[in-house]
Amino acid sequence: MTVSTERQPARAATTTVSVALIDGTPLVREGLSALIHRTPGLRWLGAAESVTPGLRLCQRLRPNVVVVDAALDPRGHLAHVLTAGNRETAVLLLIDEARRTTQYIASALTAGARGVIRRSAQPGELVRAITAAHTEGRYLDPALAPTLAAPPPRIQQPRQPLSKREHQVLQLIADGLENQAIGDILFVSVETVRTHVKSILRKLSSRDRTHAVAVAFRSGVLVVDEVDRPSAVPGSRPARD
Repeated sequence: MTVSTERQPARAATTTVSVALIDGTPLVREGLSALIHRTPGLRWLGAAESVTPGLRLCQRLRPNVVVVDAALDPRGHLAHVLTAGNRETAVLLLIDEARRTTQYIASALTAGARGVIRRSAQPGELVRAITAAHTEGRYLDPALAPTLAAPPPRIQQPRQPLSKREHQVLQLIADGLENQAIGDILFVSVETVRTHVKSILRKLSSRDRTHAVAVAFRSGVLVVDEVDRPSAVPGSRPARD
């Protein structure tokens, strides 16, 4: 994202739109801050360089629009957390070339993002995107429209489907949990978890846990908003394997 000295077009908005940013690039944080400060109708709340301080910033200040670097939200989890039960905050994702795909954009919008815009967009476009995300509830960068119009890539499913328990283990791996924590949640031994992990890696033809999660999201085995997730605070005791 570049910042120029061009004047932004006057807008008829009567309310001030508060804006925050979660982005790991200092130049982007400085650039957006300067852009918002000089644009009538927009108010700068601040920026964070990573997810955890970004969540704290948004929880404390409740911005109307939070602009998020898509690289910090590769599976849409952050967009989901920021918007779950909160209609006041709109998430606008800055998309780089690596995530300029039909699958990522569709997943991001499903997860709760209200807009996507290229990371290389001009300042005026970014202002329009912020305003539209807040006032209209949706913004799609016109340059990304052909991407969504294109047919989705053919998804290659694993040759052997995962069992229900293997799927639960994979969900918890995707949440960043280690074997002991997974065993505690599912009421199984660590050795049983290791056995499931080995089976998952074999079925997904993956070299390690991280690769397995990536393959699972690409193939549709895991989706952004899973509804069959085992609870991290178990109430009733699941059946053992």
